Amino acid sequence: MSDHTALALHGLTKDFGRAKIIRGVDLDVPRGERHVIIGPNGAGKSTLFNLISGRMEPTSGAIELFGRGIGGLPPHRINRMGLSRSFQVTNLFQNMTVMQNLRCALLWSRGHGYAFWKLVNAQPDVTARAEELMERLNLTAKRDVQASLLTYAEQRALEIGATIASGAEVLLLDEPTAGMSRSEADAMVELIREITQDCTLVLVEHDLGVVFNLADRITVLVYGEVIASDVPEAVRANAAVQEAYLGTEVH
Repeated sequence: MSDHTALALHGLTKDFGRAKIIRGVDLDVPRGERHVIIGPNGAGKSTLFNLISGRMEPTSGAIELFGRGIGGLPPHRINRMGLSRSFQVTNLFQNMTVMQNLRCALLWSRGHGYAFWKLVNAQPDVTARAEELMERLNLTAKRDVQASLLTYAEQRALEIGATIASGAEVLLLDEPTAGMSRSEADAMVELIREITQDCTLVLVEHDLGVVFNLADRITVLVYGEVIASDVPEAVRANAAVQEAYLGTEVH
């Protein structure tokens, strides 16, 4: 693997009994790239994210993060090695405020587990970093608002902020604009672009407007196999990709 590679998959497979969900996926994501994975429902995108983030163990193949094998490691170890993930459904402490959620994420990333309430006052740098993240997320005005009372778009922004708070260099974002209006999705794309400038980004996304607006490179997964992996212009023109999307042109 090249020194410039952040995440690499080699011959990755995942079987559930006789069902083969991931079928020999090879993927190379350079440092600093915004890489989007697309595919029809049932393509295996969520399973692929589960394998990379440690929620599932591969049947075979290898996963490397900055040249170190992570296949089969538990999520917390992978997180400490520099990879963090957000989920399709918001994964926040709903009864905690925006500030408290960000503090928790920052303290967890420093190895303090869930004893965070004992440590916040002793770590003013944590509060300062949380304040900085809130400003970048446009959530400063909601500092003391419970997560459950935020709008859906604000909750998604906060979850991305919590993902970034981990200090990870590689971020997996699972459908960050799902359920949003066009204007909310456009705003989320700009937020992601701005707040992840220093990270390697891998997204699963259904909204093709978001995909072609944000991606440096796109991988298309169909029935657990990669049918294309290229720059957006090449993927847009790929006949196999158009066929995978019900025979319609990718706009």
